[in-house]
Amino acid sequence: MTELYTISLSVRQLAEHVYRSGSIDIRSNALNALQEGTIAHQRVQGSYKAQDEKERYLKTTVEIEDELLFIIDGRCDGLLATEPATIDEIKSTNGNLELIEENTYPVHWAQAICYAYMFAKEQDAASMLVQLTYVQKESKLERRFVREMSYEELKAFFLDLIQSYMPFAKLQRSHNEKRNSSAAALTFPFDSYRSGQRKLAGAVYRTIEEGVRLLARAPTGTGKTISTLFPAIKAISSGLLERIFYLTARTTTRVAAESALLQLKAGGLYLHAVTLTAKEKICFQDEVRCEKEHCPFANGYYDRINGAVLDILTNETIMTRPIIEQYAYKHQVCPFEYSLDIAYAADAVICDYNYIFDPRISLKRQYAEMKKKTALLIDEAHNLVDRAREMYSAELRKAPFLALQRELKGVHAEGYAAAKAVNQFFIALRKESENSITISSQLPSELVELAEAFVHAAEAALSSGIGSNRNEAEQGGSQLLDAYFAAQQFVRTAKLFDERYVAYSELGRNEVTLKLFCMDPSAMLRQMGKGYRSHIYFSATLSPLSYYMDMLGAEEKDYTLSLPSPFSKEQLEVEIVPLSTRYHDREASYEPIARLLKRTLAARLGNFLAFFPSYAYMNAVHEAYMELTNAEHSDEVIMLQTASMSEEEREHFLASFQAGNTRPLIGFAVMGGIFSEGIDLIGDRLSGVAVIGVGLPQLGTERNLLRDYFNRQGKNGYDYSYVIPGMNKVQQAGGRLIRSETDRGMLLLIDDRYLLPSYQQLLPEEWRR
Repeated sequence: MTELYTISLSVRQLAEHVYRSGSIDIRSNALNALQEGTIAHQRVQGSYKAQDEKERYLKTTVEIEDELLFIIDGRCDGLLATEPATIDEIKSTNGNLELIEENTYPVHWAQAICYAYMFAKEQDAASMLVQLTYVQKESKLERRFVREMSYEELKAFFLDLIQSYMPFAKLQRSHNEKRNSSAAALTFPFDSYRSGQRKLAGAVYRTIEEGVRLLARAPTGTGKTISTLFPAIKAISSGLLERIFYLTARTTTRVAAESALLQLKAGGLYLHAVTLTAKEKICFQDEVRCEKEHCPFANGYYDRINGAVLDILTNETIMTRPIIEQYAYKHQVCPFEYSLDIAYAADAVICDYNYIFDPRISLKRQYAEMKKKTALLIDEAHNLVDRAREMYSAELRKAPFLALQRELKGVHAEGYAAAKAVNQFFIALRKESENSITISSQLPSELVELAEAFVHAAEAALSSGIGSNRNEAEQGGSQLLDAYFAAQQFVRTAKLFDERYVAYSELGRNEVTLKLFCMDPSAMLRQMGKGYRSHIYFSATLSPLSYYMDMLGAEEKDYTLSLPSPFSKEQLEVEIVPLSTRYHDREASYEPIARLLKRTLAARLGNFLAFFPSYAYMNAVHEAYMELTNAEHSDEVIMLQTASMSEEEREHFLASFQAGNTRPLIGFAVMGGIFSEGIDLIGDRLSGVAVIGVGLPQLGTERNLLRDYFNRQGKNGYDYSYVIPGMNKVQQAGGRLIRSETDRGMLLLIDDRYLLPSYQQLLPEEWRR
């Protein structure tokens, strides 16, 4: 007898797959129109009688066609001891209850009927009452709809749901069998491992096997992408994993992950992988406006999405942006939301950090069982620290609320009053503040309450249609949505506020800002990453490892790994130039640095990159360099990074670095910018790199707050807030030079601080000679 293939689904997954319908609409999404697990649920459940149950776990199995075994489970909101018994499904809404009719949301009936069937089957009940309870969050009013259904009706409904899911289930079975056998037979895609690669790959597999974290410093050239993906795919073949998330901060490293998967596909791997692209970049419309009246790809999206997902998964494996766009056009669905729906079914997802770690953006339909079989591969993990601080911080500004106060006057009384109250708070704050910056360890409770009131008022305004039409008040609607999101994030962040946070206000000439600033994101990173089987953090510049263990939320049981450079010392010539680039010495350094760069380029020829700590410094040295060039009538090509380069301009900048250039070339760029990370200029495309300064972040309020916070924690606050982040940028910039076994080049480190032991110890070992 053939072994049955098991499909495990939650009730909600099954119901939503079959019954989700209608259009994408950012306005209704913004309102979280029908939420679950809220205070409203608890209030309804609190009214239950002693013999009633809440959050009752139910589970059933069903065998189909002697080949598939479905395991369906979930927790019903309420099981009431009536005669017959009642399943109660609770939904809370910010909208008008009068607009909800009995059949407005078939998906809610589907969930409730599934639970009713499961309980009736368990208890051998002849019939059940199925109840939907809708609760208005603010007014606390309730509206109920009840149906009585026989066991036969419940069973027929449930089996129809299963039959509707069958095409996807059969595809999943067929795909997983091919995936697992191909992954088991997969061999490493190169003839041999580079130095350190086997050790890294082995550490990744063991980390997944043990279900812990790994923090790996793997220098440039180790081949980190393939060394993490390959063992993770092997873990799928051995049953440890079902899914991989490859997380990164930059498009260039996403391309590297796609290339690695395509290479593995060429070696026989059969695996569904999808790349998530930001909505603003992949949207088909001239204007990103997710409303059914204005976007044909949003209108009726949920009516077409199941067929679109089934089509692409049947015919494609590595689903990059062009492939997603092709199928999205074919099925007339939003390419961004389409990619998210594919992601829930894919074996590998390549995406930005925020899809896992940002509570505003994270993939919401990931269930506990799914997470237990998922590993996170976090590339360029050094970037996650500052990104996480952004994710878990929030700010409100005065100007949007003043504008809304004007826009909503006479249009929406509640919204007008709420916007005015926030604006008045900022006016009072400006009058009371003696300094341009005020810092407090206390949560600004008054503003939090006003923001919460504004959220409720904005929900009412949005649900009444404000901002829905293109008219003279339209700008107010757009501002309303933006302010709503900002206030919602502020209220959400306020609930996290503890000793790791500080609140500070800043007075500008025409603006007042109050920010809840997360100084230590480690606890929230742990919370958002909870439930995943394993986390693999890796980077060429993940040093010192003790700092990143602190900042990324590692625990004692987790592993660290530090690999030596795979390249020979003869490939890299390092020279330290002891010239001060400190702020008060910078003006005197412009011409000496320009002369040094010009002499070096003239002596060695080839293509050079010079990295600076800021645009201002870069531009000043560039100006001095141009004066020397004009005076000497030299013929080198000079490229300059600008603050707002288009994709075309970036590509032109990089394309200028060709191995066959007949004239010497120098590019001026900034540390921490688009050209200092994630780019590969192999061989003679790059002959030398100069790093000017030690990369220290600009002195400022937030960096000083970090310094003081970490000093209080017993750490070296200056190192944690300035030195380590700065030297990380230095390592990334210098790491552009040697990218392969055949590369050769010269690295200039221009700053006298590179001779100090405290800075020397933060340099890669191969740079210290």
